[in-house]
Amino acid sequence: MKNMQKVLIFTILFCIAAMVFIGCKKKDSGIITVGFAQCKADESDWRMANTRSMLNAFNVPGFRLILSDSNNDAAKQVADVQGFIDQEFDYIVIAAVNMDGWETVLKNAQKAKIPVILVDRSMNVSEDLYTCWVGPDFKVEGQKATAWMEKHFAGKQVNVVNLQGQLGAGAQVGRSAALAEAVAKNGWTLLAQQTGNWSTVEAKNIMTSWIQQFGDKINCVYAENDNMADGAIQALREAGKKVGGNDGVAIISFDANRPYLQMTLEGLINVNVECNPLHGPKVFEIVQMLQRGEQPQKRMLVDEEAFYFDTITQAIIDARQY
Repeated sequence: MKNMQKVLIFTILFCIAAMVFIGCKKKDSGIITVGFAQCKADESDWRMANTRSMLNAFNVPGFRLILSDSNNDAAKQVADVQGFIDQEFDYIVIAAVNMDGWETVLKNAQKAKIPVILVDRSMNVSEDLYTCWVGPDFKVEGQKATAWMEKHFAGKQVNVVNLQGQLGAGAQVGRSAALAEAVAKNGWTLLAQQTGNWSTVEAKNIMTSWIQQFGDKINCVYAENDNMADGAIQALREAGKKVGGNDGVAIISFDANRPYLQMTLEGLINVNVECNPLHGPKVFEIVQMLQRGEQPQKRMLVDEEAFYFDTITQAIIDARQY
């Protein structure tokens, strides 16, 4: 029910943004216009928090942020960015669906002298085509998770299944790479690997099929976001498998949204590596710097930590913003 309410809220926000997009002109009232090309605004709990952060940060006098949701359609997102360029927006912010396919449109933005700020996900383009990147180090996130796995499974065989994010997304690339390196280093067995597209439902279906195929061989699930970890847990529990804790199927998750930190406290998730979604204030700060004629650093990492089932507390969860 909560997810349905969230989707409804964001649908309303999108409609409002679309009406503003159609009805406003960039030059009116001297307002600074920022086009935000989001990959999929309601894709997951993390992405919804990321979207809210951007909307809230620019909800101040003198600024107008126009949200364009690509619904994870890479071609549409590129077209959305070109639309921002054609309408002569002052700034463009992009949370890229995929890392590839951006060179032409970013060159167009450069010719139009519109600064481009990348958030969350990186791109396979020359650094001179964008002003700044704000976000996490996805491979380091994965390395935090695999470090816990090395300690937890010391001296034991690891048979891991990997629920990947949307293939080609920066988060998927970095987190999958960290696991691949750890598998090779430690001699673990990667039983199966498949994208769940960040979705609880897809992940549950995939996990159900893996349980039927591998049975009790699976002793670790490396899910590349909270929603997919939830789907895997549902499938395991419905199959009568013990989950989490010291002796259940170990569950690795990423994002560390509040509901899933609660699951970490309950022992269902063993380790949850934070991926900080609150990029809005940092992006707003960068825009203000550029307005003053200052040049931001090329890469700005957001602070992140990891949470473990045997050390997390309710006080830690209650203090979280998301």
